[in-house]
Amino acid sequence: MSFRREKYIPRGGPDGGDVGFGGNIVIRAVENLNSLYRFKYKRHFKAQNGQPGGGRNKTGGNGKDVVVEVPLGTLVYDEETGELLQDLTEERQEILLPGGKGGWGNQHFATSTNRSPRKAQPGLPGVEKRLRLSLKYLADVGLVGLPNAGKSTLLSRLTMARPKIDSYPFTTLIPNLGVLAFDEERTITVADIPGLIEGAGEGRGLGHQFLKHIERTRLLLHVLDVTHDPQHRLLEDFHILRRELEGYAASLLEKEQVIVINKIDICVEDERRAENMVAVLGEMGLEAFPISALTGEGLDRLKEALFRRFYIQHG
Repeated sequence: MSFRREKYIPRGGPDGGDVGFGGNIVIRAVENLNSLYRFKYKRHFKAQNGQPGGGRNKTGGNGKDVVVEVPLGTLVYDEETGELLQDLTEERQEILLPGGKGGWGNQHFATSTNRSPRKAQPGLPGVEKRLRLSLKYLADVGLVGLPNAGKSTLLSRLTMARPKIDSYPFTTLIPNLGVLAFDEERTITVADIPGLIEGAGEGRGLGHQFLKHIERTRLLLHVLDVTHDPQHRLLEDFHILRRELEGYAASLLEKEQVIVINKIDICVEDERRAENMVAVLGEMGLEAFPISALTGEGLDRLKEALFRRFYIQHG
């Protein structure tokens, strides 16, 4: 609220300026992020307030927007209601939480009967929400298998990704992404899903945290370890994986599936077991490939099969 006060200008009238609008909070999906890890350290975001108006009808400046960048595939929920606000699956797709609306100065309230209004309009508050972010990776191929089956090694041989690789189970604690490039224009994205255990479909271990990333994939690449247990039926490992997928969401079994039988480089007997397994899976209508992710044996045939499925069968 302000009035014009100048020498030789009696009754200058009201000249209170408006308050600026509050800044917006924009949640934006971008390609160059692949996790929500940074939100572990920063969880509160507040846009700048609008600046106060001034005399001589000066309008205050608008507050600066705050842009919160998240990876593609982020689901944004209202924490209080549980409502899904947006599934951010495209580059630069956004959710806007608008800032407050600035109030009017007393200049707007002057009338022929009230030439000196002594009131100003308060502004309206902006949106304030508590949100929950959940990430489901966007990938063409999801690598699934029991712990220590060689998924990370396979990802590193198919793509330029360099996940942590070691000889003990659960080396991978978060999904890793890589891009398999056939040429400059034709590529597929591969996600290494951490090792599943029996009961993962019911949430045992970190099952639900891992399995949710498979929901968006177009093809599941089962990785079986031919050396897992010489006395163990290799086909049972495959059935364990299928049961866990079905226990989480039966729709996962409707996806295209390819099987790789890994670590055939260990000994000749393992290679024979892998060949027998390929025949058994072939009778089930499933395509299988014996490979060694460590030495690269069989990877060319696997790449050809993936290319055929993504760029020939689907056009």
